[in-house]
Parts: sequence; C-alpha cells; structure tokens
Amino acid sequence: MHRRHRKKLPGLWLITDERVADDALLAAAARLPKGRAGILFRHYRTDAVARRRLFEALGGIARRRRLVLILAGDMRDALAWKADGWHGREVKRLRRGMIRSAPAHDVREVMASRCAGVDMVLLSPLFPTRSHPGAPALGRVRFAGLARRVDGAVMALGGVKAEHRWMLRGIGADGWAAIDGLV
Repeated sequence: MHRRHRKKLPGLWLITDERVADDALLAAAARLPKGRAGILFRHYRTDAVARRRLFEALGGIARRRRLVLILAGDMRDALAWKADGWHGREVKRLRRGMIRSAPAHDVREVMASRCAGVDMVLLSPLFPTRSHPGAPALGRVRFAGLARRVDGAVMALGGVKAEHRWMLRGIGADGWAAIDGLV
C-alpha cells in the first residue's frame, strides 16, 4: 500500500493542552524550528474568548516562524479562524488547501481515518504519557502494525521525546508530536 502525499507536512508537532500554562506554551511554540514544524491547537475546555485569544497569539508566532497551525474541534471554526487545517474525527471533506488530521488509537480509528481521506494521523499513545496516566500504550510493535494501515502521514504521539526520533521511521512514523516533550 502506498501512502498519499498530497501535502507537505512538517515532521514535528506541538500539541496544546490545558495543563500547560499559556506562557510556557507560547515559549515552546517560539522555539519550534522555523518552517519545519506545526502546532495542533486543542484547548477544548477553555472558554471561547480565552481559547480564541490564545489561538490568535499562537497564530502570530506561527506566521512569523512559518509554522503550520491546525485547529482541533469544529471544522467551521477552522475555516473562520483561518487555520491551516482541521483536526477531528468527523467524516467531512475540507476544501482544497486545508490539512485534515485525525487521532487514532486502534485499528477501527485508523480505518475511519482512511475513509475520511485525512492527510495526517496522530497515532497514540506510543509510550505511557503524563497527559493520560494509566492509559495502555501501544508500544513499538502494535504502533508499527497500525502505522502500516494508515493512508497518509503518521505522527507518533504519547510519551515521545526528541531522543526517540531516530527509531520512529523504523516503526512507520513520518514524524512525532508532543506536549510535555516540547514544553
């Protein structure tokens, strides 16, 4: 099976999380390599005004550093907020030019991502992670088996750190994403 390469995607992604203070998140975004990284903005539980304000602050950093900025949640918000793409599970097609990503934790979600025609799958958790304490990790073997089924870019998420990047290609990952590993 050959993966589609419709869009050039960065191999490094900062994932936002409410556990991280806004100033630490902004500082982490400012440290991302210029033109070679992306930010997946989540902050699902943040009130609407504060969520939009933080998104705009990250958007300023993304523009200055030529980073990709994807909004998780509602596709209509991603369009209205002028995000580079949308992250979610809904099976909706985006207009051309936008990046579509989805989370996957098992074979059912991987297959759903194929049906939705996503550009990128965040496959997780590869390792135990602080953001989901006690959740079972996929481990390298299961991760590799799932990654082979993805029809798009695979980003490893969950306990991944910079020192893991050397083994990721061998298990089918095109890059990696992190919260704590980048903050």
